[in-house]
Amino acid sequence: MRRYQQAQRPPPPPAPATMAQVGSARLLRYGVDNGRAPVVFVPSLINPPQVLDLSERRSLLRHMAAAGHDAWLIDWGSPSVQAAAIGLDGHVTDRLLPLIASLPRPPIIVGYCLGGTLALGAAMLHPMQAVATIASPWQFEGFSDADRQDISALWRGAKPMCDRLGYVPMEVLQSGFWAMDPARTIRKFAAFADIAAGSDGERAFMAVEDWANGGPPLTYAAGRDLFDDLYAGNASGERRWTVGGRTVDPHALACPTLSIRSTTDRIVPAAASTQLATDWQFKLGHVGMVVGGQARETLWFPLSQWLSSHGG
Repeated sequence: MRRYQQAQRPPPPPAPATMAQVGSARLLRYGVDNGRAPVVFVPSLINPPQVLDLSERRSLLRHMAAAGHDAWLIDWGSPSVQAAAIGLDGHVTDRLLPLIASLPRPPIIVGYCLGGTLALGAAMLHPMQAVATIASPWQFEGFSDADRQDISALWRGAKPMCDRLGYVPMEVLQSGFWAMDPARTIRKFAAFADIAAGSDGERAFMAVEDWANGGPPLTYAAGRDLFDDLYAGNASGERRWTVGGRTVDPHALACPTLSIRSTTDRIVPAAASTQLATDWQFKLGHVGMVVGGQARETLWFPLSQWLSSHGG
């Protein structure tokens, strides 16, 4: 742990240009206009968007831009105190959709984790060329009973404080992730002690952990929607979740859809994630599938081909 805390970090990759902003949310551009559909990547509200642009060598966004896609990234930013009442639906209608409306043509939207859940909500209200989700929760009854009980207990304890604050601190969310497999947290830091100093493995570990342990809070309303309506109530899985007055039903979308799931994902198990018209299943972890050593061959290359085949 001391080695991780004291290690020198390499400089971050060059920042992309901000092309539009609504509230705290920004639309960042990585690609260039090629006359094809823009490809908008939507990260989770939990943790920063940097997992999709982790470093020069481990960046899904930079890979897609280098492959010729007009790649864009949503950065949700840090919510203001005045944004406490913006729930999950408001993040779609008041943040994501206005940013998408600034694009020159209907995009392909690709959501990671909770970002995929929000992307499906956006696709119900705005024309999309295609939609893809990566490790995105949808059928919350697919989580184990033990995990749902732990998350419910965590939220019951934290909810009064979060209500007073107007937001859900990252520490509340992070403690829930640790509780899912506390032994794994110990093992990974123990293994880090044996990684060669200055190696790509050391840099990758620090980049992922810095990302996982950082990030702005959730608005209180978004946290309430996530824990009460989705985790506890399974509103999305039971087709009771509404955005902009419309029930979100992924199977009602007219555009091509792709779900990418992992059979070894501990954060969003395959049984809990979206299953769309085209469904890919891998044996990579929740984070490893986008930044791990096998991510390039297993996910980046085939996803790029899928995007190209649907106009992106």
